[in-house]
Amino acid sequence: MNTRGGVLHATDAVRADERERPPTNRLPLVIYVLALGTFLMGTSEFVVAGLLPEMAGELRVTVAQAGLLITVFAVGMIVGAPLMAMLTLRLPRRLTLVLALGVFAVGHVIVALGSSFALLMAARFLTALATGAFWAVANVVAARIAGPAASSRALGVVGSGAMLANVVGVPLGAFAGQFAGWRGPFWALAVLAVASVGLIARHVPHDGPGQQVVSIRSELSALRSGRLWLALAACATTTGGVLSTYSYISPLLTDRAGIAAGLVPLVLVGFGAGALAGFLVGGRLGDVRPYATTIMAAASTTAVLLAVCLLSGFAVPTVVLVALLGLFGLGANPVLISLAVRFAGKAPTLGSALTVSAFNFGTAAGSWGAGLALGSTLGATGPAVVGTVIAALTLIPTTGIALTQSRRSRSTTAVF
Repeated sequence: MNTRGGVLHATDAVRADERERPPTNRLPLVIYVLALGTFLMGTSEFVVAGLLPEMAGELRVTVAQAGLLITVFAVGMIVGAPLMAMLTLRLPRRLTLVLALGVFAVGHVIVALGSSFALLMAARFLTALATGAFWAVANVVAARIAGPAASSRALGVVGSGAMLANVVGVPLGAFAGQFAGWRGPFWALAVLAVASVGLIARHVPHDGPGQQVVSIRSELSALRSGRLWLALAACATTTGGVLSTYSYISPLLTDRAGIAAGLVPLVLVGFGAGALAGFLVGGRLGDVRPYATTIMAAASTTAVLLAVCLLSGFAVPTVVLVALLGLFGLGANPVLISLAVRFAGKAPTLGSALTVSAFNFGTAAGSWGAGLALGSTLGATGPAVVGTVIAALTLIPTTGIALTQSRRSRSTTAVF
């Protein structure tokens, strides 16, 4: 009786919150402000890839060593997202977002001014910590403001900022670096981050008097949720499958498909455009059928990657498949983030932070395996083979989530 009364009380609270929310299909402006932040951070993470030769030459290190500036950023994201989520737990979320952008700006100023490779590595790690904190809290804020009925769509928009970074931010940064020097893009990112602080401070609402202060112990209790771990496993495998292939897509396009090196950036823009569309469409579908969306995205990604393995000797099919890989491969990500935040219960910030870690862990592990495959007898198709296997593994946790939810729904129906 008490349990039923608690459920009805919670339901009434949700309905009251929904009555306060204006009946519109439009997402609040703050969702797009948060997407601007993820755009800057997505640009920062990968812009180094287009500036490696220039950075290596001035810093007097090899290109491979300069590539560690990308690796250390990924490691910082893996460690930093949950760590910073815990350290900033008692801070207002708006203040956390502002501080994260401030540290992000400082990190880029250090890189723009620094001449020591070790100093730049430290600054990149610091920047990654701030990025992890921003991303984790931004996801929670977006889901809360949009409400349960539109949370996946809101997270799709926030995440699309990072996808747009691959289409616009990274190419522009690399282009600017060719003419203004490699330090120019870092100055630009620092200035834009400072400008974004004002937008965040103005548009992100206060937590409100009803916002509970959750203890670290309560946050850690979310780790007992089996459904949360299934969602995190899906985050790691779906991203690992796609980015293990994407990380080594250039040799596949040039050596196997016979595409000129000068045209490779255009193919990558196709991937980025597909990923941007996938994030937005996946977010919308996830609000209606979240479990079916994650399963279908995993199955479609596996099929696309298998087709890449078989058809990579032909230029036109390969170009089309790369764009489809972006569309299907990352389309389930906003849904998985939304599910992780939901499954974390009273610890949404930690749940969101762990998805950031899972995505980056999948990227790091997948890229490592793909690099080994590239040097094997599989050659240029090796990364795609690795990606196909990892993507297929996504079907295990996504199906597990759907089956678990189905059993819970039947159990709830039986009780009532």
